[in-house]
Amino acid sequence: MKATERHRLKENEFARTVGRARASLEERGRDVGVVMLAILIALAAVGGYTWWRQSRNAKANTLLAGALAVHEAPVVAPTEPAPGSPVPVEQPGTFRTLQTKLEAALPKFMETANAYPSTDAGIAARYHAAGILAQLGRYPEAETRYQEVIDRGGRSIYARTARLGLASAQLAQNKYDSAIAIYRDMSTESNPQLPVDGVLMQLGQAYLRAGKGEDAARAFNRVVEEFPDSIYVADARRELESAKKG
Repeated sequence: MKATERHRLKENEFARTVGRARASLEERGRDVGVVMLAILIALAAVGGYTWWRQSRNAKANTLLAGALAVHEAPVVAPTEPAPGSPVPVEQPGTFRTLQTKLEAALPKFMETANAYPSTDAGIAARYHAAGILAQLGRYPEAETRYQEVIDRGGRSIYARTARLGLASAQLAQNKYDSAIAIYRDMSTESNPQLPVDGVLMQLGQAYLRAGKGEDAARAFNRVVEEFPDSIYVADARRELESAKKG
């Protein structure tokens, strides 16, 4: 083979090699572009979700703050005016009775709870609403709200204490067995979320209301024996003696 032909063959092979390399780089470039685009889209989505969540939480906290302001407002009972004097004007930001204040705060808490049900502020608002309903004697509604806090609150402090509120609302409706079951479960948890001595006191009181003196005595006795330094020991001893006599 002549030298010129060999040279031409080498040139053609070199050209094919360069072409394959260029095509490979172009293909890789397209792949890298796709990956970079996917990363940018993911970052934008994460950033958008973070902004949305922060905005939602801020709005929920603002609503909750407004409800708490009403709930914590002072109650100023009206005074009798002096003879010939005009009736005193109610001071701004105050309420004449506790009931009127609670009735004013309740819809504000429920507005927060319903608008932002899964936020911390929404769960807190629902818990406060349940407490108000119990104070107003609306126990079936309080029971429902407490159960919603338990269902939505996960392991939050509101979900934990809502169990006590639920049991209390049930006791007020003479639902002794269901209330006792809640207290008993909480008093025997291997990793208790709330002070067990306090739970045992409420369990004993529930047993007493249900007419189960022996069970009540066992609950009070646990306080005395297992929690000798508890602030409830004196009350537990007194209730224990009363339960034994009853």
